[in-house]
Amino acid sequence: MASAARWLKRRANDVAVGLMGLMFISFLLQIAFRYVLNQPLGWTEEVTVLCWVWVVLWCAAFVLSNNDEIRFDIVYTLVPPRVRRLFTAASSIAFVVLLLMSLPASWSYVAFMKREHTAYLHLRLDAMYSIYVIFVLACIVKQARIALRAITGRDRAETDTP
Repeated sequence: MASAARWLKRRANDVAVGLMGLMFISFLLQIAFRYVLNQPLGWTEEVTVLCWVWVVLWCAAFVLSNNDEIRFDIVYTLVPPRVRRLFTAASSIAFVVLLLMSLPASWSYVAFMKREHTAYLHLRLDAMYSIYVIFVLACIVKQARIALRAITGRDRAETDTP
């Protein structure tokens, strides 16, 4: 199971690298055509924005670990480990509940966007922004796992002082 998780993590990193590479190439093409050849390309901006949205949400969902997130933990580090576990469980459960509550509206809005297309490449906006629903589902699973580990006390790294 651990080897499959490592393989999936590497593939998630590969997707992120591919998106960043495509974004960078589109950005360079945009600069070259606009300022060197004086022939701006409209589609490069669409590709850059699409890649940026996807890479940010993809990485937040699949690449970043819980320890990579920025936290304001002044109070958290002052309390005993048992209270830290309670804080972790409560915040993760609240996050899961809020995301589950938002999921139907998010899905509905993304599905509604199938009527709209991008200006140059004519990509459907529901496909472009479907990453948000994937992001929400991944965050629900990740936070539920964090809450379960905090409740059972199986993951000390989540509640120890950084």
